[in-house]
Amino acid sequence: MPSDENGLKRNRFMDWFRRTFDDLFFRSLIGPSQVKNAIQGGSQRARDGWKHDLEDRKRYTREEHERRRLAHEAERRSGEAEHGG
Repeated sequence: MPSDENGLKRNRFMDWFRRTFDDLFFRSLIGPSQVKNAIQGGSQRARDGWKHDLEDRKRYTREEHERRRLAHEAERRSGEAEHGG
């Protein structure tokens, strides 16, 4: 049975339980992971700024995925051309 930092014996279930629910507790303290109702209170300007920032991040992610997809396709095409594909 593994021992913790204090030398106390703990079983695998307790290790799993602490890793899972200690992290879950921490994540519940830092706020919701979804966008819906993530901002309550504050000024309209702050909410609009937050939404604008979120949309910018999503747009960047979409563009980055598209760049990677195009680079992958170009790499694949150049590999086919080299091999006479």
